[in-house]
Amino acid sequence: MNFWLPAPTDLTLLPDEIHVWCIDLDQSESHLQNLATTLSSDEIARAERFYFQEHRQRFIAGRGILRTILGRYSGIQPSQVEFNYQQRGKPVLADKFANSGLAFNLSHSQGLGLCAVNCTSEIGVDLEYIRPMSDLEALAKRFFLLREYEMLRSLSPDQQQEVFFRYWTCKEAYLKATGDGLSQLEQVEVSLTPTEPAKLQITEDWSLFELVPASNYVAAVAVENFGWDLKCWQY
Repeated sequence: MNFWLPAPTDLTLLPDEIHVWCIDLDQSESHLQNLATTLSSDEIARAERFYFQEHRQRFIAGRGILRTILGRYSGIQPSQVEFNYQQRGKPVLADKFANSGLAFNLSHSQGLGLCAVNCTSEIGVDLEYIRPMSDLEALAKRFFLLREYEMLRSLSPDQQQEVFFRYWTCKEAYLKATGDGLSQLEQVEVSLTPTEPAKLQITEDWSLFELVPASNYVAAVAVENFGWDLKCWQY
């Protein structure tokens, strides 16, 4: 499991750093009310479309805390953060913040969220809760390359679950960074084993970091180029 530190009060993001924030999405009612006041009207409308209260509350927590984090880097109030949305719905900072160079990506699963922040390159993060899947082999056959699928099939059922989600998060983090959709999953080759860290088998220079933010979770961060210094903060 990675070592998640409390963030320093004087938060600086150096050009060679990636900051990954681990966020508890299950917040107290009073904190949720405070976070909700920082959201835009379209975010509030989106929150209200969730059928289950738990999902509504986690959305408010994720968006409000994302705004708080980005506000700390930019030196502005959370409510002043503005987003644009790319074609697949990926939020990016609005054009007026372009000179900050701040790039970020957010992922959540169950009650946990991860936010990855960088100031020079596009970045992608994916987080998954390891859960039993009845159609795990069928999904692997559909979305993984043949050698990935065969590696998965060679493992015990317990190992299969974890390795499936490791493959998935690594591919998804890369596709979120590049802006490509899930339809490209089977075109991104990842090499890994139960004991070896994952590597992207692509021609371009990309770094891939695997993270374990909590028990029964796996995550991955993908970012262009090499030589990054990764820092993990607990929100």
